Amino acid sequence: MTPTVSERRGRHTTVGSTASDFRHLSRLSDDTGLFEHARHAVVRREHGYCTDDVARGLLVASREPAPAARVLRLAECYLAFLTHAQDPTGAFHNRLGHDRRWTDEPGVGDWWGRAMWGLGTAAARSPAPWIREEALVAFTIGAARRSPYPRAMAFAGLGAAEVLRTDPDSTLAATLLADAAVAVGVPGENPDWPWPEPQLTYSNAALAEVLIAAGHLGGDRSMLADGLRMLAWLGDIQTRNGLLSVVPVDGWRQDGPRTLYDQQPIEVAALADACATAATATGDPGWQAGVHQASAWFQGANDLGRAMWDPATGGGYDGLTENGPNLNQGAESTIALISTTQHARLLS
Repeated sequence: MTPTVSERRGRHTTVGSTASDFRHLSRLSDDTGLFEHARHAVVRREHGYCTDDVARGLLVASREPAPAARVLRLAECYLAFLTHAQDPTGAFHNRLGHDRRWTDEPGVGDWWGRAMWGLGTAAARSPAPWIREEALVAFTIGAARRSPYPRAMAFAGLGAAEVLRTDPDSTLAATLLADAAVAVGVPGENPDWPWPEPQLTYSNAALAEVLIAAGHLGGDRSMLADGLRMLAWLGDIQTRNGLLSVVPVDGWRQDGPRTLYDQQPIEVAALADACATAATATGDPGWQAGVHQASAWFQGANDLGRAMWDPATGGGYDGLTENGPNLNQGAESTIALISTTQHARLLS
């Protein structure tokens, strides 16, 4: 990984100013859940809620070691949403209208994986015992299912890894994590493209992260090495002039052209997550450079030198376009900001 050069850009706001900043997440939430979209900082209620984002919200709220009362209330709200979204088979609805009616049928797409990740994190890390207990019940029900989609399995596997770190004897979590690693697949032998897919799309680093977690927790050194090799390559190809420059929303196909914009905060947060997991799994502090680099991206160490969050609201901007930040502050981008700065705070 190329070390961050954020120290060269002293004009940007420091990382610490966004640590534990749940102001905008609270603004996007009500007593039902977390609204998906905003126009600038104002909620767009007409788009309703989605399990994907509520699960992300539960994850970051549960990571707070000593949450303020309002953050604990958010975690309770998000957990209640997920248990309501889950059907008896362990599948989840994804979309709830502002009228509190589901607009889809339960399934096991990405939202199932995200829900499992959030539930596993809450079960393992929440300081509130009632949240841990209920989250584990819902996680257990969901762990009976499998998804045909590699990223959904990767997300679920990361939730299983959280449970395993707390309860190493959980056969349920160990099996789900192992199955997630199988779903991701084996990286290619080509050093120029050591990736199990012919194209980079979204949340790419999560694929490497689940192999790292599975290899580490399962004692499989070969799998751990595969995941680390994938992550190192991903970090290298997403570094441009010493700055993080993530694969944009259009993706990048092997041997194909790569565009520069629209870069998404979710890619930055996924890289920070994976580098933090790699640092824990290996004990190698060199992986911390990836976390610093991701955090610096939000502060302006990016291709346009523009901060990707609003200090007035605590919200994260929705994307880095060729014309500058997309100033809308939706749930996904705000949670990406919170998640990344949580990792950076541990290194400060």
